[in-house]
Amino acid sequence: MIVENLSNGVYGGNCYIISSDDNSEGIVIDPADNTNEIIDFIEQHNIKIKYIVLTHGHGDHIGGIEDLKEKTNAKILIHKEDREMLMNKELNLSSQMPMVTTEIEPDGVLEDGQIIDFGELKAEIIHTPGHTKGCISIKIGNNIFTGDTLFKGSIGRTDLYGGSYDDIIKSIENKLMIYDDEVTIYPGHGGSSTIGYERKVNPFLNKG
Repeated sequence: MIVENLSNGVYGGNCYIISSDDNSEGIVIDPADNTNEIIDFIEQHNIKIKYIVLTHGHGDHIGGIEDLKEKTNAKILIHKEDREMLMNKELNLSSQMPMVTTEIEPDGVLEDGQIIDFGELKAEIIHTPGHTKGCISIKIGNNIFTGDTLFKGSIGRTDLYGGSYDDIIKSIENKLMIYDDEVTIYPGHGGSSTIGYERKVNPFLNKG
């Protein structure tokens, strides 16, 4: 598996390009902005983007989707609970951000436990509500792309539309901390980490 992180947009959102080893097919997770850089990478490596997968519907993670879809014809996927957010510039907050205003209908909606295939890879959708109602994490092999649910040493904010502190803690403890320590996490902002590191040092998960 090949993982490329392009941190982009005014909020420094992590956009991930994941492809199979033979580069035949890939997905883009959270194209916040700067689609030219994304397109340059996938053209350089001859990757056919099959899906644009959104971990949630906030504007700082979706700013590049319309342009990227136009250029790749990839299908836009988001959890069913955030579908309405993606289609409403007020709910996704893009109307209030210094970025392109975004309102678009996804090509499909995702559910907990769903598997999406690209190349020889399989991505498992893990519903991890709390930052928004439809937040997801995406597990591919020993890697989990956690969006704005779990960061290195922190968690996503829960004071916006659809947010819940209780829900995000339950999501992390019951849906993410069940995995082995060596599993790598790739968050929506900031650097990567591991489940083991977060289990030991994340202050939101170690209150004792």
